[in-house]
Amino acid sequence: MTTLLLDGGPVAPDARVSRTGGVPTAPAGTVWPVCRVCAGPLQFLAQIVLGDAAPAGPGVLVLFMCAHRPGRCEQWSPTAGGNLALLLPAGDLVSVPAPDADEDVLGLGAVRAAVPAPAAPDGAAPAGRTVLGSLGGEPDWLQDDETPDCPGCARPMTFVAGLREGPEPTTAMNFGSGRAYVHACAPCGRAALLWQC
Repeated sequence: MTTLLLDGGPVAPDARVSRTGGVPTAPAGTVWPVCRVCAGPLQFLAQIVLGDAAPAGPGVLVLFMCAHRPGRCEQWSPTAGGNLALLLPAGDLVSVPAPDADEDVLGLGAVRAAVPAPAAPDGAAPAGRTVLGSLGGEPDWLQDDETPDCPGCARPMTFVAGLREGPEPTTAMNFGSGRAYVHACAPCGRAALLWQC
């Protein structure tokens, strides 16, 4: 079953809800991640709070992507190092301290709640609502199936969430006008992010 993530409007930058933008939350002591290609701090895209019924089980997905050299750090690849997806246990999560860097490189500039809502029978969103993404179901690949294998156990990872760029072009996630796909392996506690356009 697919659950839509609808734009719920502005929310606090460190709100403990599913959202795009703001600041990431993670266990205390977590250091802001860097791009494995250019070594610059990654841009925080979104956090997605997963319920008990989620394919990856309860927890929080925290998603990052490099914004320093769009297209050159292979941000679309789940393995090249230009993005990062973390599957964290639900619990005591705190705001991750931002490194000294240009704020445009670290965050999206707008923080939007991503409110779960059931899809209509035809899969459409309720009238007048903007879809930020979806939870569960099957990925709606724009190209070929690129389900990643878990680096821990080598099994295909489970599709957990899909993301769209967002309603505001100046503060949207940059997926090349495409969509992002988040997969996870619950037993290994791993997640992967990739996108297609």
